Amino acid sequence: MPELPEVETIVRDIRPSLVGRRIGKVTLSHDDVLRGVTRRSLVRRLKGSRIRSVTRRAKHAVLELDTGRLVVQPGMTGSLMVHQRALKPDEAKYAVLRAELSRGQELVYRDVRRLGTLLLLNAKQWAAYDASIGPEPLSPDFTAEQFGDALRGSRQAIKKVIMDQRHLAGVGNIYANEALFAAGIDPSKPARLLTPEDHVKLHAEIRRILAAAIDSNGTTFRDYRTGTGEAGNFQLELQVYGREGEPCRVCGTRLAGTHTIDGRTTVFCHRCQR
Repeated sequence: MPELPEVETIVRDIRPSLVGRRIGKVTLSHDDVLRGVTRRSLVRRLKGSRIRSVTRRAKHAVLELDTGRLVVQPGMTGSLMVHQRALKPDEAKYAVLRAELSRGQELVYRDVRRLGTLLLLNAKQWAAYDASIGPEPLSPDFTAEQFGDALRGSRQAIKKVIMDQRHLAGVGNIYANEALFAAGIDPSKPARLLTPEDHVKLHAEIRRILAAAIDSNGTTFRDYRTGTGEAGNFQLELQVYGREGEPCRVCGTRLAGTHTIDGRTTVFCHRCQR
């Protein structure tokens, strides 16, 4: 699933083509991606609305409109692009949401397996939704002390805690693996047992790795594409994720893998992450 760097890349790519534009005709091919809004209401409220801003919150792209906020979580196979021309048949095949702009341009949410979600929230709904998500790790206001406070009360494995969107926004499996390796922390260690020094180190590595991934336009293994249709490049810089059984690039130890922490693959080095 696209994480913070991937969605941030998409948002930065499409923002210049969307802010200030007015939406024309809207079509929705399937309504199983909708949450809390009907097809009829979505189409009616989007058509004719002006796009005020395009931002990211956690793993969601957020389009602020005259009529509310369209919140897009791409899921594993979703993409969000502004097309400058008519769609080719293969591009239109999995286009779930199509919103016409002027000058022949079109905002398209495409989702092969329809694993993503679309929400259209009013101001009150957005405030509640936003409040349910933890702090943004790249915000200047997100300090190591604040991070440590969120960890001290949890008996859960540290990897599971930093992937919990209620505690920290936007971090998923890829970047949790990478940050814990860089910080030298065992991903199964209970969060409450981390020291203040661990808090500082992990806080710094989460921020560093997320920023580096954004600079590389995110990580692509199969489906993820940027807002311009290109693949990301951060997969070339991964130290542990996807490398189970390969030698650690720091010490040479064979990297181990487990599914016992949160049901997803955790890859780590026994020596570097004691």
